[in-house]
Amino acid sequence: MLPVAILAGGLATRMRPLTETIPKALLNVANEPFIFHQLRLLRRNEIQDVVLCVGYLGEQIKAVVGDGSSFGMNVTYSSDWPELRGTGGALKKALPLLGEHFMVLYGDSYLDIPYTEVTETFIRSGQPALMTVYRNANQHDTSNVIYRNGRIEVYDKRHYIPEMDYIDYGLGCLSASLFLAQPNSFDLADIYSALATQGKLVGYEVHSRFYEIGSPAGLCELNLLLA
Repeated sequence: MLPVAILAGGLATRMRPLTETIPKALLNVANEPFIFHQLRLLRRNEIQDVVLCVGYLGEQIKAVVGDGSSFGMNVTYSSDWPELRGTGGALKKALPLLGEHFMVLYGDSYLDIPYTEVTETFIRSGQPALMTVYRNANQHDTSNVIYRNGRIEVYDKRHYIPEMDYIDYGLGCLSASLFLAQPNSFDLADIYSALATQGKLVGYEVHSRFYEIGSPAGLCELNLLLA
């Protein structure tokens, strides 16, 4: 299986005051830090190697998770604090730990899907990146993807257009080569958008909804699911 980069370095302003003294990854979900649930889910999907891209209060995450051995995993860390580099910049800094190809997910996402199938679809495609998508129709958040015939035709999280029935589900597969010409600070969405325009972003449709702890409502929903 490909290694997984978890983007867990944000300031989590939407979850304050809960995140004023602890990072979002350590928020309590079903009586445990959220990152515990996330790592166990990945381990159940045969993922062995995880790189935690940390920033704000990242030392707390490292102190709690350690080297990952208690989860049967190998966990390493890449920090961009105090100079936050954005999601793309954080991944670029972590490239020496990730290798030629890797998966990426957000530190507030709980995505119970077949990771092996996602990886295999990415490898078969021969394309430099894959985005998982969900037919959202603005139900759980604002849709931001036009997905047809296995390809992402448009990805734009800033400008909604009516044809956007799908949403970025939160798990992607990427090639390290995509980052080499990028600046040290940038948003991963910029790479996705450019690849979609070039016809080089393959899609994998997921049929079960996503869960997240990036909002108070999302935290409540996931707590009920995992309690």
